[in-house]
Amino acid sequence: MALKTAKEYLESIEKMVPRVYIGGKWVKNLLEHPVTRSMVMANSVIYGLAEDPSHKEVMVAKSHLTGEPINRNLNVARNIHDLDMRQEMALLTSQAVGTCNYRCVGCDALNSLASTTWEMDQTLGTNYNERFNKWLAYAQANDLAVSGAITDAKGDRKKRPSQQDEPDTFVRLVEKRSDGIVVRGIKVSQSGAIGSHETLVLPGGALREGEEAFALAFAVQNSAPGLTYICQYNAYSAEREMYPEEELGNPIYGQRETSTMYFDNVFIPWERVFHCGETKYSGRMVTRFAKAHRMNCGGACKVGFADLIIGGTLLAAESIGVEKVPHIQEKIIDMLRYSETSHACAIAAAMRGREEPKGSGVFLPDDLFGNAAKLNIAHGFYEIIKNAGDIGGGLVVTMPRQKDLQDPDVGPMLKKAFAAVAPAEKRLKIAKFLQHWSAGLHGPGTWHGAGAPQTQRFMFTVLTDFEAKKNLAKKLMGLKD
Repeated sequence: MALKTAKEYLESIEKMVPRVYIGGKWVKNLLEHPVTRSMVMANSVIYGLAEDPSHKEVMVAKSHLTGEPINRNLNVARNIHDLDMRQEMALLTSQAVGTCNYRCVGCDALNSLASTTWEMDQTLGTNYNERFNKWLAYAQANDLAVSGAITDAKGDRKKRPSQQDEPDTFVRLVEKRSDGIVVRGIKVSQSGAIGSHETLVLPGGALREGEEAFALAFAVQNSAPGLTYICQYNAYSAEREMYPEEELGNPIYGQRETSTMYFDNVFIPWERVFHCGETKYSGRMVTRFAKAHRMNCGGACKVGFADLIIGGTLLAAESIGVEKVPHIQEKIIDMLRYSETSHACAIAAAMRGREEPKGSGVFLPDDLFGNAAKLNIAHGFYEIIKNAGDIGGGLVVTMPRQKDLQDPDVGPMLKKAFAAVAPAEKRLKIAKFLQHWSAGLHGPGTWHGAGAPQTQRFMFTVLTDFEAKKNLAKKLMGLKD
């Protein structure tokens, strides 16, 4: 079986028993808790999209290992068409669920691993790539939902990993055995691991000689002994627990759900270990992951969100009769400008992609355009949600509960108060949708996802040939040194 259906995915989740904690409770069934259920249901949609013939080119690829059809979330890009379809998948999935494709980080992580393990084997004589390909063939054959864990807790940022007062702030090797390794430590801000079958763990950054214990990459099963998931919890989590789905901004699929992953002496068999101690390659591994993720997370995923926000904003304007007002139209065009220029950068990153390293057969996006996509959307997204809040009006944050419209005492008053071109029921539904975006979690999530903008600014200084630009100008003006 190379492609799971949405129904088969949900059935597989029923069988998993991860150790998940959220809002003061241990969760026994992910589909029964309203918050964890939203994450699982979003994942099921990603499986469902691959079943739809109209989305086949975007969602289904051919395995370079077996030649069988596979979900693109488990595909290693072998050409620029693969890269282009990868960013189109990020766009499509965001449009479909209005939250994370929780297989996204895992997809970008496995492409980094395919590239870097091949290079390690070539230069060091290891067999990491062979191990990785065996694991990947297994994941593809079973259409596993694979997430990715990159960010360590980090502790005191002035100190290196080995200098931390609390050593668990970085995932590290604590024991090397004949049958595998034992790891401890914490990964944070992890999207979707609770509803995935497996998670790929990568180093959180570049490492130096002497930091070999932190140079780790491996695959861990969802319910591995010693692995605990502590889920995020906020006002939107509490709201989802308290109210029925129809009262919420994104009723079924919710907000982005993340967790803190605590590895308490977790055993990883050698066949699932793809990097262990080779500090020289840790930085390359995370840099190659970032190349892929900034194209997808920045230039495509958030553009899918923008499409939803723009659609909701248009509905809000129409509901009160201001859709033809010039300054309203200008704001909508500005929202489109930020969105489409970011998408253009993602397309350019895919089209300028290249094999890395040469001979590996793995294609990664162009780094400069990928960073441009992420930096542009980080700033542009705040402008988009600002305009959504502006056009949506104060109602976006002052609205009563939608259910109050049905109350025999206050309902008639509210229906009078909020009826305009559209009835009150429709206006409140639209306002709640815009509240979800403009007053919710997605601004900081977009800012920090795939690295905060300062990282992209730094990459511009590294990737840009400033001397070449100066020489072009000097040549045209006839300036000689």
